[in-house]
Amino acid sequence: MSIQGGSSTNNKGLLSSLKVRLILSALLVILVLMPLIGLTLNDAFKQQAKSATRNELSAYVSAVLAVTEVEDKQLVMPEQLLNNQFNVIQSGLYALISTPSLQKQNNDLLLSGTQDTISSHSPNILWQSNSFLGLEAPDNLPYPVTGQSAFSEITLEGKAYLIYSFSALFEHQSSAKQTGQFPLTIHIIKDQADFKLQVKQFTKQLWTWLLILMVLLIIVQAAWLSWTIKPLAQFTHELREVEQGHANQLKTIYPTELQAVARQLNALLNTEQNQRKRYRNALSDLAHSLKTPLAVIQSQKGLSRSAVEQVDVINKMIEHQLKRAQSAAGSSWHLGIKVSSVSDKLIRTLAKIYQEPQILINQHVDPQAIFKGDQSDLTEILGNVLDNACKAAKSQVLLTVTTTENLLTITVEDDGKGVTTEQRTQIFERGIRADSYQHGHGIGLAIVRDLIDSYNGQLSVSTSERLGGAKFLFSFSLGAG
Repeated sequence: MSIQGGSSTNNKGLLSSLKVRLILSALLVILVLMPLIGLTLNDAFKQQAKSATRNELSAYVSAVLAVTEVEDKQLVMPEQLLNNQFNVIQSGLYALISTPSLQKQNNDLLLSGTQDTISSHSPNILWQSNSFLGLEAPDNLPYPVTGQSAFSEITLEGKAYLIYSFSALFEHQSSAKQTGQFPLTIHIIKDQADFKLQVKQFTKQLWTWLLILMVLLIIVQAAWLSWTIKPLAQFTHELREVEQGHANQLKTIYPTELQAVARQLNALLNTEQNQRKRYRNALSDLAHSLKTPLAVIQSQKGLSRSAVEQVDVINKMIEHQLKRAQSAAGSSWHLGIKVSSVSDKLIRTLAKIYQEPQILINQHVDPQAIFKGDQSDLTEILGNVLDNACKAAKSQVLLTVTTTENLLTITVEDDGKGVTTEQRTQIFERGIRADSYQHGHGIGLAIVRDLIDSYNGQLSVSTSERLGGAKFLFSFSLGAG
């Protein structure tokens, strides 16, 4: 059985993490939704403030309209209005009464008591409030249809104002007892300073509270996400414990969505472990049953030398195939053994064996390096390679073990004659020896090759730059069994 995805998951980047996806989605909602809400509320307030200003100016129009009279083609207005802002010069609130064109009135309209307030630059202005003194009326005053109103913005001397205009039609009776019509438009103009100040204050307060709310939401979301994905973190931790050989089962009670997965995984682990145990027991029984007849054959006298050699080869072949079949590579995803625990024992043993001449075996092993496989397989690999290195070395052997996030690398170097290019492929074939060792049958490196292949590892032979002899390098992925 092989479970893959550890290294490939990391290679896909942060977006492959469910935790990161949840955090990003929550942040996206907060950082996009809240500003949209802020913009919507700010615009709604601005429209509401404009609507309130329009209603205010409409009320002023009604107040002005109430005191407006037309007598004998003459506009009669009081000297002062009830609202004192219309009486204070340049107070920011102004009232104007105008007609679209004075020519339409045949130049016979006269003003009663207000001739001194008319601007000569605006011949269509019939009346203006005292507050408008010193200002020049614009030429683009709006003139809505009679009975209708208009609300817009206007510029007076480079400054923006809001203007509300209402057109009315007065009927009057002349001295000749003739009835006529007198059209006029009342304009109420107000400075936008108050309006803009209201909008500015609201905008500042709105974004301040929205920012505080966003920070609070981020904190709440972080706490909520941490609580929500806590079972996933525990699930990952337990899987890692199983992978490293520290546990055989998942023991935590998970939420409903994960409990079924945990239950099925535990069943799978139990089945695999029991099957591997039965398989190894059967192979062990087979080994014993085969070795006994072979031992009897070897003990017979009168066997030819070639027959003895062939029986010996059969013994080695059986041993090799049994070791290969017993390899735990197929289920190594939930196994784990520290390399240092195996290498220390092997180096102590080999140091006792190779004393004359003495071989110095140095090691630089990462204490946290984990081999995702069975201890016996790692012992077989390291033992064969180190034993061959000691046989080939003059005085030194170096074992180096390094680990990265996804890769375990093991290097064995010696200061012997090295291995030629032609021999680098031959030494891994059964029965082929590249040295003149007095012991061994040329099968150890073949076992190493088969074991490394069963773990989907990589094996290479080159010349050691440090010691000058052979350099065996093999690597295993930590993300897949």
